[in-house]
Amino acid sequence: MPELPEVEVTRQRIAPPLVGARIVAVRLGAPLRWPLGVAPERLQGRMVQAVQRRGKYLLLQLDAGVLVVHLGMSGSLAWWPQAPAPGPHDHADIVTDRGILRLHDPRRFGAVLYAEGEHDARLRKLLDGLGVEPLTAAFTPAVLAAGLQGRRAPIKQVLLAGDVVVGVGNIYASEALFVAGIRPTTPAGRLGPRRVQRLHAAIQQVLRRAVEVGGSSVRDFHVNGQSGHFQNEFWVYGRADQPCRVCGTPVRMLRQGQRSSFFCPRCQR
Repeated sequence: MPELPEVEVTRQRIAPPLVGARIVAVRLGAPLRWPLGVAPERLQGRMVQAVQRRGKYLLLQLDAGVLVVHLGMSGSLAWWPQAPAPGPHDHADIVTDRGILRLHDPRRFGAVLYAEGEHDARLRKLLDGLGVEPLTAAFTPAVLAAGLQGRRAPIKQVLLAGDVVVGVGNIYASEALFVAGIRPTTPAGRLGPRRVQRLHAAIQQVLRRAVEVGGSSVRDFHVNGQSGHFQNEFWVYGRADQPCRVCGTPVRMLRQGQRSSFFCPRCQR
């Protein structure tokens, strides 16, 4: 599933041609996770004023309303000055006077959703429960500590929940916990100030590096055919039974909440 770095890389790459473009048509293929919520014809003539991100949601701010795009489990976006005919897994085209933004999604868990504005109930339902953005000044060690206080669940599960800090998905939670030297099964509320400080720094370090190198293309993530490269730098994710890059101890894998967690039993206490 695309996580925060992949969505941010997508935002950075599609924003330059999209901002200032005017929508000519919206074409939908097979049904996606949620319906568009408006007749496509009503979006004709709307101008894209900004492309923002909240967690894993892309927000195309229009001169009237907002289009919310979610990549689901296997989705990717491509910008085409002149697009070829849609393939069997191309399910949404936002046609503008500059080109076409196309959503490719083999599993169809992605979505393109229209909201009238920031107070629209459909938008608020998606965004109101999200935690603080990890790459902003609002995310501080104190904010992280407050969010973890009293939490008995394993720290990996708390990070994935997204209500403390948003967008730290399975890959980057495993990587950040390794960098911080914290075992994924550690109860979140038991992390003291020093370990919270280390975890805060590790989350930002890992996410920033992932954005810098284009995200992780573990399976099928790409933007306009360009793959990310962070998978080449994984410390533990996907490396079960391989030697730890730091100490040589075999990396272990365990299941937490139906997700795979990877850790070094020596480096992570």
